[in-house]
Amino acid sequence: MKRMNYLEKIKNRIVSLNVGEVFILSDFLDIADNQTIRKAITRLESKGIIRRIMRGIYEKPEYNEFLDEYVAPSTNKIAHAIARNYGWTIVPCGDTALNLLGLSTQVPSLWLYVSDGTYKEYQYNNTIIKFKKTTNKEISKLSYKTALVIQALKALGKDNIAEIMLNKLESGLTIEEKKDMIVEAKSATSWIYEYIKKICRSELK
Repeated sequence: MKRMNYLEKIKNRIVSLNVGEVFILSDFLDIADNQTIRKAITRLESKGIIRRIMRGIYEKPEYNEFLDEYVAPSTNKIAHAIARNYGWTIVPCGDTALNLLGLSTQVPSLWLYVSDGTYKEYQYNNTIIKFKKTTNKEISKLSYKTALVIQALKALGKDNIAEIMLNKLESGLTIEEKKDMIVEAKSATSWIYEYIKKICRSELK
């Protein structure tokens, strides 16, 4: 039986991905070394199997036959791919957090993230992705969903959080996420934790 080569292995993994998935070269380091991966990615890009978004960032493109064009990649997925490339932990904040949690229907032109990395800014088409360094306590030892909800509450502000927003957040969380949030958010600002308790009230009974 012929042994599958590196190009085939990398191609098969990409083919198995959902359309619209964004990835970086190091996602394939378990298959081959960086130089081999780079060559394989270049060949797959030339065949139109993948699309280069920016330096070192690629996607398995989604094609819309009705519009006869490729669908724009997810900005959030691009941001997480960039962070993965540098080994950063990031969490959406501000309007970005509100949009991702369904608390705002406005798609931001600036996608903002707190990070344990350095201050960085990237531009893709007309969208800016900005990372701002924060204290580790805002993102370390917190699950992604807990950190995301905390950032959303901060963006709304203490006196601007309606019951309908709390209900929206509550309905979007699993039982396990609520259990984790109750424990993890204890170190947050007191007013934020009071709202967290309301969001996770079903698990406090």
